[in-house]
Amino acid sequence: MSGLLKNLPAKLTGKRPAKVSDNKKPPTETPSSTLKPINNQFTKLLSVTKYLPAGARSSILSKAFGKVVPYVGTTGVYYETVEPNQVVVSLNNVKAVQNHIGSIHAVAITLLAETATGFILGLNLPSDRILLIKSYSVNFYRPIKKGQIAAVASLSDEQRLEILNTPKGEMVIPCVIDDRESDSDRDPIVVEMTWAWIPKSELEARRQGSADKTVENETVDSK
Repeated sequence: MSGLLKNLPAKLTGKRPAKVSDNKKPPTETPSSTLKPINNQFTKLLSVTKYLPAGARSSILSKAFGKVVPYVGTTGVYYETVEPNQVVVSLNNVKAVQNHIGSIHAVAITLLAETATGFILGLNLPSDRILLIKSYSVNFYRPIKKGQIAAVASLSDEQRLEILNTPKGEMVIPCVIDDRESDSDRDPIVVEMTWAWIPKSELEARRQGSADKTVENETVDSK
């Protein structure tokens, strides 16, 4: 956590993606909540940036979270809304993420959905656990337009409590893909992201077990 806060830039430069309000479609309504955020590295960062202007806060979070997952940080994913009940991330249609017909590539859209669902789970996961993607499906029902795409992941208070009170579990995290340049009522893409979480101690035990087995096999082979 200290690394995230230490690396926050004093002044942000560069062109940022359009705000939700700059687009045709209104933002998805954030679910109401009566739960307090849990205490982990992500919610601490949210607390630090809470009173900043919306644009500056989103830019800082985008840069900071881009350092958490470096690969995601290279794609230009922009974190518009980051709250325990909803995460909205967007991606501008630039050449680096385009497909052969000039719209955002399917893999980039899948990454956007994974980012939104993964971060909303991370915001609600105690710090002694770790999240892992288990499976996902992506179905394309109509061509997307050439403009900006957003992924909206939401959790109810009931789902948040289940995550908090279940040391080891899995959940399908709801996610909506918003094709912002389209006026069609038909969803362009339907995604289903299944995430799992386990105690960090269990993951370390698994890794240690694999390491011990490797050493044992190498010892036998050398005899």
